[in-house]
Amino acid sequence: MQAGANEAAAANNVELIWKAPEKEDDKAGQIQVVENFTVQKVDGIILAPLDEEALGTPAKEAITAGIPIIIVDSGLKDVETKSFIATDNYVAGKMGGERLAKALGGKGDVIMLRYAEGSASTMAREKGFLEAAKAGGLNVVSEEQHGGATRETAQTASENLISRFKQGDGLKIQGIFCPNESTAFGMLKALQNAKLAGKVKFVGFDSSKELLEAVSSGEIEGLVLQNPARMGKEAVEKMVALLKGGTIEKNVDTGAKLVDKDNMNSDEVKALLGPK
Repeated sequence: MQAGANEAAAANNVELIWKAPEKEDDKAGQIQVVENFTVQKVDGIILAPLDEEALGTPAKEAITAGIPIIIVDSGLKDVETKSFIATDNYVAGKMGGERLAKALGGKGDVIMLRYAEGSASTMAREKGFLEAAKAGGLNVVSEEQHGGATRETAQTASENLISRFKQGDGLKIQGIFCPNESTAFGMLKALQNAKLAGKVKFVGFDSSKELLEAVSSGEIEGLVLQNPARMGKEAVEKMVALLKGGTIEKNVDTGAKLVDKDNMNSDEVKALLGPK
């Protein structure tokens, strides 16, 4: 996302100030970032909210101060922003559910490890997955556990979750879905440490070096990939257009693609993975 935003900023000769809290789940830290930008009277704010409700107040304060806001990646509740640029996360979650149902031949018990309460993007993915999995004939036997914002918390939650479904040297479930990179990585490590990786059909979301290696080795059935570079690029381009007095689309779907062993080396997928 930052690479796409930097590209658009350079092309349009604007200063891009990139700031984030040190930890992904630090809502107070992100609120402080937005409040500081408001005090600085920046020309516009592009925000990827950590929480659909917690970031509402600072966003409204910025708008009241005359600073336009464009939202990327994950939505805000009850805030009238200029544009929302993101994956259609519900549809992307359905892609994960449909792939898992196909891999299992339309039958079997599966589990889902959620991300975190308040994250609009992952909650939409989770909803899409559940509906597609159930429509595809799968029996979801656990869907209430949360992995949290870090790989470490996700691994601990994954270990606790799969321990409930151990049966001999294997598992009495046939499939797993995780809705973001940290939960997918945590689940992968838990399965690897328990020598269960590859013994269950596993669909994840987002990419990392480790997750792509697991796709290549067959430990992960597939990953749903977003297009974060496009999110960043379009957000900056649309903010520039807005500041010049133009009109911009209210909603932009930046798309998603299911990546597996068969297509992971294609040019289209390599472009989605972004700069190395």
